Formats: sequence, structure tokens, C-alpha cells
Amino acid sequence: MTGRWVIAAVLVVQALCAVFFVSDILSSLLGIYTRPLAWEIRELLEILAATGLILGLLLGAVMFQRIMRERNVAQERLRRASGAFMDLLEERFTEWALTPAERDVALFAIKGLSTSEIATLRATSEGTVKAQTNAIYRKAGVSGRPQLLSLFIDDLMRDDVTDQIRPKSAA
Repeated sequence: MTGRWVIAAVLVVQALCAVFFVSDILSSLLGIYTRPLAWEIRELLEILAATGLILGLLLGAVMFQRIMRERNVAQERLRRASGAFMDLLEERFTEWALTPAERDVALFAIKGLSTSEIATLRATSEGTVKAQTNAIYRKAGVSGRPQLLSLFIDDLMRDDVTDQIRPKSAA
């Protein structure tokens, strides 16, 4: 919450700086007469304006660094999740004793490809793919593609919850 107030304060200071500089330039450019400020006040305003700009620059750099760090963490988590999913697929495929052809078909099915798309990719008939998917569903103990995918989602969610509950020292 404190960070938000700091950001808001810096933005307000920068807005005031912008108003000061723009109004000064516009009044000179348009020939609008304004009563001159005492030089001490003018110097103080310019120092405050420069300070506001520097604070904005520093805040921008800090925020950029934080965003880049968070992006890197998110990419690493995605990479790990992707690897975990592939490990889980291999584990289940081995557990179900899928043939290499059934493994290919199962992977394509999980990716969401249609029976005809899988047949085209594997250079085989749709009937063969249907027979292979039925064998996969039987070996996995499910009745169709949604349940097959649900098995993997449940396993991933269970692993995620287990990782969150497990103490850091046990990892």
C-alpha cells in the first residue's frame, strides 16, 4: 500500500512540474504578462521541478526492473509447468502401457486436434485414429477426451497444492 502512495506522490510532483514548465513557456510564447516571481521562489520551483523529474526517472527505472524480474519469474514458472506436464504425460503413458502410436495420438488429442487432423498428421486413416483413441481411453479408464484431459489437469493441480503445502526445508 505504501508503494502506491509513493507512486501517486511522484506522479503529482511530476504533474506540478509539467504545469510549471508548460505555463512558463506558454506565457512567454503567447506574450501573456505575468507578475514576475522573486528569483528565490523561481529557483526553488525549478529545483523542485528538477527533483520531481529525477524522482520520476528513478521510479520508472525501479518499476522497469521489478517488471523484468516478475516477467522472468513467470517465464521460469511456465517453463517448469510445461516440463512438469510433459513428465506427467510420460508417466501416465508408461503407466497405461501405451504403444508409441497411441502415445502420439494421445498427445495430439490432448493438444485438441480433431480425429481428421491427427489422421492427416500421422498419415493414417481416421478409423485407425478412432481405434487408437478408444484403446487409449480404455487403458486410461476414461470414456472420452474431456475426461482424459481432466486426469492430467487434476494431477497438475494436486501437485501444485502439494508443493504449496510442503515446507520449504523438505524441498
